[in-house]
Amino acid sequence: MSEVETIARIAAKGDGVTQSGRHVQGAVPGDTVDADGRVEPGPHRAEPPCPHFGRCGGCQLQYADEATLSDFVTSRVLNAAHGQRLEPQLLLATHLSPPHTRRRGTLHAIRTQKGALIGFRESGSHRIVDLTQCDVLSPELAAQIPSLREFIAQNASKGTVDVGLALCDQGVDLTISNLASEGLEETELALDYARTQNLARLSVDHGYGPETVWEPEPVTITLSGNRVPMPVGAFLQATADAEARMVADAFSFLDGAGPVVDLFAGLGTFALALAEQRKVLGVEADRAAYLALKATSGRSKSMVHAMHRDLFRNPLQPTELNRFDAAVLDPPRAGARTQVAEIAASDLARVVYVSCNPSSWSRDAATLTQAGFALEALRPVGQFRWSTHVELISLFTRQ
Repeated sequence: MSEVETIARIAAKGDGVTQSGRHVQGAVPGDTVDADGRVEPGPHRAEPPCPHFGRCGGCQLQYADEATLSDFVTSRVLNAAHGQRLEPQLLLATHLSPPHTRRRGTLHAIRTQKGALIGFRESGSHRIVDLTQCDVLSPELAAQIPSLREFIAQNASKGTVDVGLALCDQGVDLTISNLASEGLEETELALDYARTQNLARLSVDHGYGPETVWEPEPVTITLSGNRVPMPVGAFLQATADAEARMVADAFSFLDGAGPVVDLFAGLGTFALALAEQRKVLGVEADRAAYLALKATSGRSKSMVHAMHRDLFRNPLQPTELNRFDAAVLDPPRAGARTQVAEIAASDLARVVYVSCNPSSWSRDAATLTQAGFALEALRPVGQFRWSTHVELISLFTRQ
C-alpha cells in the first residue's frame, strides 16, 4: 500500500507542503497525496472560477478556499517576522480583497494571423493566455479586453504589445506600449478607438516614454476626498478596499500624534488622510507624483507640504526626522534600508511601515527593533487575490 500524506501548508510560491517537507503543486491544506503523486481533494479545496486557471500566470491559488487564502497571507507575513525573531504584540485580522476589484494591471498582447491574443503570460513563460474572462480585474477594466483585442489585431505590428490599465475618477486610463507605428494615420486610429471606448485617457509609448494622445478632461484619482492629478503610470494601491483598510489603520496607529513625515509619499495616499488632524510632510522622488501632491495640497489648502527628494540617495537625516512625532513609509519592494537606518538613529517615537515585500520589511524591521522599537501591531493584506504576492501594514513604537 502506498504511503499517504496530508498537505499541511502552502509554501511561498504556492506549492502544497506535507509535514515531511514534500512539495506538491496544486495542493492545499487538507488534501492528501500518495507516493505516486495522486492528490485527493480535502475540505479546503475550491473550484477555480476562471477557465484560464492553471495556464494563466495571473493567479496561483484559485483552488484554495477563503480560509486557506487568509491563512496563506497571514503565514507569509508572520514567517517573515519570525525569521527576524519579531513577534507582533497585536496581530490584526488579515484583509483579503474580493474578486473583481483590481483597479490596475498590465496585460500583454500580440498580433497573430487570425487576429490577436491579449492577457497575462503563462507562468514561467512568455506565451500569452488569451483571456475570455478575468476574475481579479474590476469589471470596468475587464470589459476593455475584447475591444483591445480587435484594436491590436488591426493596428499593431510584430512583437509583444504591453497594455497598462488603471481605473481613475473619469473611467479607464489606458497606456499602450511597443506599438511600432507612429504616423498620422495610426494616431487618428488611436483617437477613434479612445473616443469609441469613452476612455478617460489614452497614452502611447513608442519607446521614448508614454505620450498622451487623448484626455478629454484632466485625469484624477480621489484620495481621502481629494481629487489628485493622476500622472500616466502613477502608482496606486491595487484595490480601493485594501487602500481604505490601510489608510484607516495608519490613521488609528497615529492617533494623538503631532506632525508626521510620510516617506515615499507617492500621490499622497496616506499623507492626505493624516493631514486631516496634523501637519504632514510628504516626501517623494518621482517628480510627476510630487507635483501632483503639491498641486493638490495647494488647491485644497491641506496641511500637507510636499518635498521632492530621492530617499535612496539622500535619506532624511535624524536632525530632520526629529522635527516629527512619527513617520509613515511605503517603499518599493526593495525596502528602505538606508532611510530606516536614519530613522533608527532618530528620536521618532512611532513608525508606520507599509510593505509589499515581507522579506525586505522584516530586514528593515529588525533594524528598528535593534534600535529600541517594538512591533506593536501588524496586519497582513492580500489585495492581489489568488496570488502569492502579499502586503502588510505595521506599527513600531519606541520603548
